[in-house]
Amino acid sequence: MSTAGKVIKCKAAIVWEPKKPFSIVEIEVAPPKAHEVRIKILATGICRTDDHVLSGAIKVNFPIIPGHEAVGVVESVGEGVTSVKPGDKVIPLFLPQCGKCSPCKNPEGNLCEKNDLGEFKGVMYDGTTRFSYKGKLVHNFASTSTFTEYTVVHEDSVAKIDSAAPPEKACLIGCGFSTGYGAAIRSAKVRPDTSCAVFGLGGVGLSVVMGCKAAGASRIIGIDINKDKFPMAKELGATECISPLDFQKPINEVVLDMTDGDGVDYSFEVIGRTDTMTAALASCNMNYGTSVVVGAPPSASQITFSPTLIFTGRTWKGSVFGGLKSKDAVPKLVSEFMAKKFVLDPLITHVLPFDQINHGFELLHKGESIRSVLKM
Repeated sequence: MSTAGKVIKCKAAIVWEPKKPFSIVEIEVAPPKAHEVRIKILATGICRTDDHVLSGAIKVNFPIIPGHEAVGVVESVGEGVTSVKPGDKVIPLFLPQCGKCSPCKNPEGNLCEKNDLGEFKGVMYDGTTRFSYKGKLVHNFASTSTFTEYTVVHEDSVAKIDSAAPPEKACLIGCGFSTGYGAAIRSAKVRPDTSCAVFGLGGVGLSVVMGCKAAGASRIIGIDINKDKFPMAKELGATECISPLDFQKPINEVVLDMTDGDGVDYSFEVIGRTDTMTAALASCNMNYGTSVVVGAPPSASQITFSPTLIFTGRTWKGSVFGGLKSKDAVPKLVSEFMAKKFVLDPLITHVLPFDQINHGFELLHKGESIRSVLKM
């Protein structure tokens, strides 16, 4: 029996307030309105940004259904939707691409003005939400909300992908892999025979390493306090790995020593901490180095640093979703993955049933996972 046009009851993982675990409850998901798409989620990854919602580091409206890295199948579409149809395999996009605003039209831009990443209002374009629990409204997260069996997104926030793509792997292209890989390829534009330093070797950081290698970097220094991540980093392209805990001096000075005082050509901060952002900046060459902020910063954070760090010529820039235009890039990356131009398996350490979502976050907190994927 078709569910199109009807309210769907399904399981979802809700966060009621900061610093509380997920509650898996039955919610109601309303049908999509005009230019909206309702998606049955097949698999969804656990990202550090979702953990920022739980910890309160990112300010959102509660109650909320986090999750933003997934693969699903279109269940139904609202009036006017043309890019996807029921039955299509898709990736929800936490960074929309409306194609009409200034960033979408600019060849160097990708931060679509329809995004919900700054204030995290947690509603659709019309100011309402399609989620409810016992008659009470539940907010969405980053235009997607994938920790639920069904979600509703705007057509701007969905990309059709290869129907043969395995959901538990391809879901990483919805955030973690694309964010890291794109930061190296697109945002930094890493050149061949150059040096790179990657601060943070989680799923996104390892994807940065992969991007640097694909771009032809000859030296890639991986940096993390968890040495258990070093073997995988080296397998994916890091030429050497160091831990700040092994040195008495600041890590940026260590990187300078390793590069005969020059600093690296490119550095990437993939943690989301202000101290490591400054350290990464100071680690790249003072004149022509480029440092890219990839890790999502806490909402209330501020940075204080000497202007001489950039006065001498360094470039310091941010990178949302790897600088990629989401609707354009995601299908291409999935096709490249299917063509075996890059691998995703090493990034996935755990595949868990949806009802073990809290365990998945425990693995993240303990540093025992790179990426945990939940199968619905």
